[in-house]
Amino acid sequence: MHVCDVTMFYAPQSGGIRRYLQEKRRWLQARPPYRHSLVLPSGAAAGDASVTEVPSVPLPFSHGYRLPIATQPAVRALVALRPDVIEAGDPYHLAWAALDAGQALGVPVTGFYHSDLPRLARKLGGAPAERLAERYVRRLYSQFDAVLAPSACMVERLRALGIGRVHQQPLGVDTAVFRPERRDEAWRTCLGVQPGDRVMVFVGRFAPEKNLPDLYAALDRLGPGHVLVLVGSGPAAARSDVRVVPFIGDALRLASLIATCDVFVHAGDQETFGLAALEAMACGVPVVAVRAAALAELVDDEVGATVPPHTLPHTPRGVAIADAISAVLARDPAPLHLAARRRARHHDWQRVMPEIVARYAALCGGATRALAC
Repeated sequence: MHVCDVTMFYAPQSGGIRRYLQEKRRWLQARPPYRHSLVLPSGAAAGDASVTEVPSVPLPFSHGYRLPIATQPAVRALVALRPDVIEAGDPYHLAWAALDAGQALGVPVTGFYHSDLPRLARKLGGAPAERLAERYVRRLYSQFDAVLAPSACMVERLRALGIGRVHQQPLGVDTAVFRPERRDEAWRTCLGVQPGDRVMVFVGRFAPEKNLPDLYAALDRLGPGHVLVLVGSGPAAARSDVRVVPFIGDALRLASLIATCDVFVHAGDQETFGLAALEAMACGVPVVAVRAAALAELVDDEVGATVPPHTLPHTPRGVAIADAISAVLARDPAPLHLAARRRARHHDWQRVMPEIVARYAALCGGATRALAC
């Protein structure tokens, strides 16, 4: 089986989708009957000669993403690669190119719904923008042979739009890389953390939807002896109790930093899966998150704590997050660490990848012409 992924959600400093594609590529290439190809915007893969690139321009304020100029170069690239199945990882130019190439080749095309476009549109332009985005998503994703969504809430949202053939397909984590044994006290020295300080960590883009101000408000309530480590890129507050670490592309190094912290924190309420939280759990680190979107499915009292998604009159979200952090830090850490690690093992890539490949094989078996799957 020859699998080809195409997406614009791939950049030298991008996170979850890039990690998913890299893990898929590694898993397939380790099994000779399979082949894997990537079609990406030019410059997205930092000179990787094994990637097929199509002309693109930088997308402003997007943390390194690039926008393909047109669909036809991607269609030609996909047709030339002659895959048995194509997966589109974004809802823009390259998704339409994948559909056109699939039609030309007579092969199945899946769409992986990594980004909640209507929710983003509502935040930027209100209800009218959300309705326009919903119509667009319905028109696009109704044309795929199958639509994969990483969480139950995303499956429900797509089905509510009238899109059929939607399947829940969680992402995964490499539990051999992300593990408690990666803890390295040298990180605390490097970060200037004092003995006895409690260290919270967030990993991701410092984008508005991540609600970093709520984490700063939590720090204010927690007071001295608490430090927040932000790992990623974007604007961050200049505070004595905040440490900013640039994007870490090396998974081993990232696992070492996460495993050295006391709690993983996430104030965002729009996650479609929550890969960074899962990686923290694999490191045995408890998670405090907002009980919204996909994080409500990953995080509970067994592995940490959640806070309500809506601000209460007398308990702003930052205060609720601080109280949840204090409660988690006051618990016996051993059961928390074991439960977090156990939860992550259910999502190990060695379990997830066979599920994904089985979906591809089923699609190939139902295609309209014989395929070498």
